[in-house]
Amino acid sequence: MEQHNSHETLADIVSLCRRRGFIYPSSEIYGGLSSAWDYGPLGVELKRQLQNRWWQEMTQQHRNIVGLDSSILMHQRVWEASGHVENFSDLMTEDTITRVRYRWDQLSEECRNTMQSPDGNPLSEPRAFNLMFTTHIGPVVSDAARIYLRPETAQGIYVNFRNVLQTTRVKIPFGIAQIGKAFRNEIVTKRFIFRTCEFEQMEMQYFVAPTEAPKWFKYWKEKRVHFYHQLGIRPTALRFHPHGSDELAHYAKEAVDIQYHFPFGWQELEGIHNRGDWDLSRHMEFSKKDLNYLDETGNRYLPYIIETSAGLTRSVLMLLCEGFRIQQLENESRTLLSLHPNVAPVTVAVFPLLKKDGLPERAEKIEHELRHRYRTFYDLSGAIGRRYRRQDEIGTPFCVTVDHQSLKDETVTLRERDSMQQQRIKINALPTHIEDAITSWHPPEREK
Repeated sequence: MEQHNSHETLADIVSLCRRRGFIYPSSEIYGGLSSAWDYGPLGVELKRQLQNRWWQEMTQQHRNIVGLDSSILMHQRVWEASGHVENFSDLMTEDTITRVRYRWDQLSEECRNTMQSPDGNPLSEPRAFNLMFTTHIGPVVSDAARIYLRPETAQGIYVNFRNVLQTTRVKIPFGIAQIGKAFRNEIVTKRFIFRTCEFEQMEMQYFVAPTEAPKWFKYWKEKRVHFYHQLGIRPTALRFHPHGSDELAHYAKEAVDIQYHFPFGWQELEGIHNRGDWDLSRHMEFSKKDLNYLDETGNRYLPYIIETSAGLTRSVLMLLCEGFRIQQLENESRTLLSLHPNVAPVTVAVFPLLKKDGLPERAEKIEHELRHRYRTFYDLSGAIGRRYRRQDEIGTPFCVTVDHQSLKDETVTLRERDSMQQQRIKINALPTHIEDAITSWHPPEREK
């Protein structure tokens, strides 16, 4: 069986997402909005399942990590203290004829030397362009009322550091996890949902004693890449990219990216940073509040922070790219998403073989019973082979078919997505078989 992997083209993945209801262009009936996307019925399930797996991994599996959901709108002094007002900008230039803006560092050396755009038009002098979205709170538009849509979720954790200490029983080392939206006024937004102005982050800030920061940095680096392996991502499609001294952000003492090999090359999926005490010291300075930690031995210090920051939307794109395959069968080709059953939008699809003889009623009853444990889908439209193909394309790992034999001996056909193998299973044994198959699932091999 010939199999083409998903890294040939992003266009096929975008087409599948639109066709099957994963992701739509935002405001599409009005021509769409650049850099904005809406998640359809399947897309929102895929994103939610991934989000739930992350939350379970980062909070439920650790007794010393708690959750938080901070506000998108925060006091403007937060962003002055964090350095975003001063430093969060890109050097931009503009085509003086077309008014198209370009990031200075992404122009070719020839364009910069000649001060001409890729279209050959004169470029304006480069200037700093702040990436934060500005708005105003209250009825009066003034500098005093200016606030920003948060460009990252991390600061909401830092400003709540003292609140969490006072209202929980956590002791260092401990973490605060958060999933939420962030906004960056990106000028260059390409590659589908990889880089957008509105996106979601999954972040955990781990507060540690300064002397133990190197140990925890190494721990979370390995822990986080293992999470992607558990989702079925090939180790060869992931790599670490350590930041050199010239790449380090102003707050970082050490940093490494987990990169995934997207169809357009190696790109950042998640960052792990040793932020030192920069953030807490800045917020202590600007707020005039004491954020020092007093440990059990009487030592008083500002904790260091080990940050794990993953893009939820980028991770969704990673799953789509990793799972997408086109297989050439004997008489046809089939498109499938080989997603881990734990994140697939639909876990089990149930079909009656025919629309008569009591098969739909029996199939509906089975689907209803399975619905309490799994994400299910019921379909009686079209030939059974066509129904299988539809489920393959949206990543459903298991299909159950009810036929006339089912009415006689209480068995059904259970079909597995990746291998297309089928077996007769007792209806009352379905949950056990499905659970065992989920536990033992591993991604099918790709062509070399």
